[in-house]
Formats: sequence, C-alpha cells, structure tokens
Amino acid sequence: MLDTQELSKGLPRYDFSREEIRAIYQLPFPQLIHLAQTVHQKHFRPDEVQISTLLSIKTGGCKENCAYCPQSAHYQTGVDAHGLLDVEQIRGAAQRAKDSGSSRFCMGAAWRSPPKKGPQFERVLEAVKEVRSMGLEVCTTLGMLDEEQADQLAEAGVYAYNHNLDTSPEFYGDIISTRTYQDRLNTLDNVRKAGMTVCCGGIVGMGETVDDRIGLLHQLSSLNPHPESVPVNLLVKVEGTPLAEEGDIDTFEMVRTIATACIIMPESRVRLSAGRTQMSDEAQALCFVAGASSIFSGDKLLTTPNPGDDRDQSLLQRLGMRPKPTAVAEEESNYDCDNGVALH
Repeated sequence: MLDTQELSKGLPRYDFSREEIRAIYQLPFPQLIHLAQTVHQKHFRPDEVQISTLLSIKTGGCKENCAYCPQSAHYQTGVDAHGLLDVEQIRGAAQRAKDSGSSRFCMGAAWRSPPKKGPQFERVLEAVKEVRSMGLEVCTTLGMLDEEQADQLAEAGVYAYNHNLDTSPEFYGDIISTRTYQDRLNTLDNVRKAGMTVCCGGIVGMGETVDDRIGLLHQLSSLNPHPESVPVNLLVKVEGTPLAEEGDIDTFEMVRTIATACIIMPESRVRLSAGRTQMSDEAQALCFVAGASSIFSGDKLLTTPNPGDDRDQSLLQRLGMRPKPTAVAEEESNYDCDNGVALH
C-alpha cells in the first residue's frame, strides 16, 4: 500500500522499488499533481523558475550513435558542424544569457569524451574560469570523463556536470550502442568524486514503454545522493535520425514523469528541458504545477529549437512566476518552505 502521507513529507529516499515508483506514476492525476506540488514546496519556492542557458561550444561530428541526436556523425541531419569556439565568443554568449535572466550557463561539446591533452581542453578550462568570474553557475556537458578530467573541470570552477542516462537500462541498447550504460554511471561517479554537482535525467517519447520510464526514474532515484538537477526532455524529432518518424507522446505522460521525479527525488530541481516548442503554454504550465522548477532559455538548445527568451518571460509573467536570481542566498533566507510564505 502506497503511503502518500509519508511521501508528502518530502524526505529523500534511495531505496524505492520499481513497483513503488509505478504506483506513484499511476496515481489518479489530481492526486499525483497535488502530492508532487506538496513535496515541491517543501524545498523550493513555488513562484521561482531557475533559468539556464545552453550553448554548443563545439558542434557536430560526434562519434556516438545516439538515435535521437542530430550531432552524430552516423547520420545526415544537415547540422552545420563547427570547431571549438573562442573564449571571447563563449564569454559574450554568457553575458547575453546573464542579461536575459539566466543564473546558470551550460557549455556543451559534441565529443565522445574531451581530448585528454592539448589546447582544446585547456580552452574549455579557460572558458569555465571566465564564465565563473561573471557570477554565473557553470555547467558543462562534454561526454564521458575520467577522474583527471573531472578534477580539472572542478578546479576550474564547474558547478554542475550534465551526463544523462537517457532511458532505462533495458531500452538503452535500442537507442545507443557506442557506449554502455555503465560508461555513463562511471562518468557520474567521477563527477561526484571531483566535487561537482550532478545534472542527470533522460528523454521521453523515444518509443519507450511506461515500464522504461519507470526504469529510468528508478535508476535516477537509486543514485546516492540524488542528482541536484534532473532534466526531463521530450524527444525532438530531427530528420535524418533513426527516431525522426517516432510517434508523439501523450502530454500527460510527460507530466506524470515530471511529477513522479519530483516526488521520489524531492530535493532535486526537475528541469523541463528539450521539446518545449512542441508543447502549448498550458502544457508547460501543467509541468510547473507538477514540480518542474527550471527551464533552458534562448531560441536554441545546442542545435534544436527552443521557445526563446521573450516567450518564456511572457509565460512566466502570465503565471505570476519569476526567474530565480543569480545570487540566491539572501533571497532563499527570506522564504519559509515549510509554510510557503515570504519572510520580510
């Protein structure tokens, strides 16, 4: 029997079974949303959305064969490949992101793993230091990391490292064959050991079953500690990739995934990520009600479309919500999560 009263306390657990997670996922929709919002408000302000900006600092030519990815060298998708951007280009993009309300700047490079030595990785480290000096949280997603690379990124000032599990272990082989599930888990271990926070989630709408979504959520909730950020992506179908003709997923399945993630990983910030251009404003608002508390801003996520700053700002204003400030320590000290009130 599912103890929803105990779940509503918002206490982290690392021993959820798949059966328990399935029972949460399949709760009557109003009950699921109420429980998710109750848990969410134990840890986060209900009127704030953390805004991140994601920049592709090296595009295309990736050796991996991820079936959803337009940057894979295995597919013909029309993506314009470019080498690693200069530090000044990256800094300029970071400044524009900060001016638009982002508190986190993420840098993504289409590598299987970063070059071990040489000028490219050194340029990444230099860019990290530059962006960190601007008062932004720095996130990178560069592929698989060994311990030395993870230590170097942490020392340079990387706050969070993104490395998604994508889907369940059982469905993973249908999506990617050039790296294993354990490879991904090993990178997450190296990130943790280096002292960076973890940004790790997955993608829905790739043809997976509900059991596969449960399996992904089970894997994420078993990580101890939980990822500080959990991006939930809706598949963006790109011509030329194996998933280009995949059917659409029911919006309520996306919302159920977000709500369940919020409940079983109560201290994690669940991020509504790729695929928002396919969602109505009402669907996005429902995701916020289900516990999503972060989005990516800008008109592009690496190489795929994104709603853009103006539309996002308009939506947040209509919902009475606001971007989470860059410097949040003082702000959060004036908010009582237990009672949901501002303390002035």
